[in-house]
Amino acid sequence: MGSEEKVMGIPQLIQFQTLVTTGSLFLAIVAVRFLSQEMGYDSLIITFLLVALALGLLVCSADFFIEGAKGLARRVGLPEVVIGLTVVSIGTSLPEIVFTTSSAAAGLGDLAISGILGSVLVQITLIMGIVVVNKGLKIRESWLKRDGLIMLLAVLILTFFLLTGLTLERWESGILVLLYIVYITWLLLHRKVIQLEEEDHKEEVAIHDSNWNNAASINMVIFGLAFAVFAADQLVIYSRLLAIELNVPQAIIGVTATGIGTSLPELTIALMAAKKSQGVAIGTLIGSNITDPLLSIGLAGLVKPLAIEPEGFELIVYIIIPFTILGCIAALLMMRTSYEFKKWEGYTLILLYLLFIITLEAYNRSWITF
Repeated sequence: MGSEEKVMGIPQLIQFQTLVTTGSLFLAIVAVRFLSQEMGYDSLIITFLLVALALGLLVCSADFFIEGAKGLARRVGLPEVVIGLTVVSIGTSLPEIVFTTSSAAAGLGDLAISGILGSVLVQITLIMGIVVVNKGLKIRESWLKRDGLIMLLAVLILTFFLLTGLTLERWESGILVLLYIVYITWLLLHRKVIQLEEEDHKEEVAIHDSNWNNAASINMVIFGLAFAVFAADQLVIYSRLLAIELNVPQAIIGVTATGIGTSLPELTIALMAAKKSQGVAIGTLIGSNITDPLLSIGLAGLVKPLAIEPEGFELIVYIIIPFTILGCIAALLMMRTSYEFKKWEGYTLILLYLLFIITLEAYNRSWITF
């Protein structure tokens, strides 16, 4: 694949569509901010526009980062399947990583916590459901037993830390990051064994990639990360402002708008994989849902302990956390039935997410109380 393609460098990178889109979104954010400040515009529409542009930049910069990281990983000889479980999973979780870290630095614990839990819930219900409805999938037992159970365990450990003292302390965050490092190290040490397990499913682990040289790949990683950090900072600022202007809790903004927005890379890659595979789409989402509750929020908690604020306590503890755990268990049980994901099960997962949104709205309108 890569060896038969022309090696591309900096000249081709400058014309790369993803770079053009990323740069355009960056300039659009700068322009809107400048014009709104110079002309004195301060409206809800402007805030919505800046949130949408920041989400778009976050997603595109993550895609740019992934492209470069995959190129570097392939050049050091990592098998495709390990690249998928490590580099791609981390890359697709880059929006969550930089968003939660920026939220933590700004002292917005509710936004960081709800953003991560919202991302996990969106991916395991809505996005998984869309992928399955688009194409029913067969599940490989090795993916489910290894990565599926680790995903559920990661969510349960994070929940335990959050509910004990209602704060994710630095030492607890350190444990989460350490657990993720152990998981990645195990994958790398057993990459040959994993590759042998995949020999009968070679088409399922192929990750399409352009053949970029080292210089281009390194620039993608650097600029992708830089744009992502900028976008996350803007998203935190305007998500908080949006919550104030709409008079809704920050946790609702985090679990819906940012949760869905930061999960767009997973949706794109999962849908593309589903057209050519039986398991990589599921593996992409599960891998990301291991990264988010361990690495993403762990790094944020190392920056600053994340506390569940009193105004967000009921929403996070009684609605967001239970729905996230329920979504993970429901998805794993559906995968376990004959190791096949049927389309009606996909619709069920989508309905579960819609039920979550209805519950959020009912709580926000005080139709239900705790």
